[in-house]
Amino acid sequence: MAEKKYTKEHEWVEINGDIATVGITNHAQESLGDIVFIDLPTVGKEVKSDDEICVIESVKAASDIYAPIDGEIVEINNNLSDDASIVNQDPENDGWIFKMKISNLDQFNSLMTLDDYLSSLEN
Repeated sequence: MAEKKYTKEHEWVEINGDIATVGITNHAQESLGDIVFIDLPTVGKEVKSDDEICVIESVKAASDIYAPIDGEIVEINNNLSDDASIVNQDPENDGWIFKMKISNLDQFNSLMTLDDYLSSLEN
């Protein structure tokens, strides 16, 4: 079964084998408002944790998306090119942004659980 963790930058990461699927949380999409465009990352790009990967633009603001862990971008959600609002409708499922092959599983283990993430929102 896939396991999901969260970052302080409001990204979720779901691991299945050595592939991590990454998107933004429901809290993040609510904060952004209506999402109008996502500058998707390049497949094949090697990234390090905390690297800026792409930008999400909403009617309110633009927000950077960061790599939650080290790895290589192996897939992007091309559906978002046609309809970025999918992220507003279903941010933690159909609204995933990219998938990456994990370089270091220990980094995933250090991310927040759902309870930790929800607690961080209250502070």
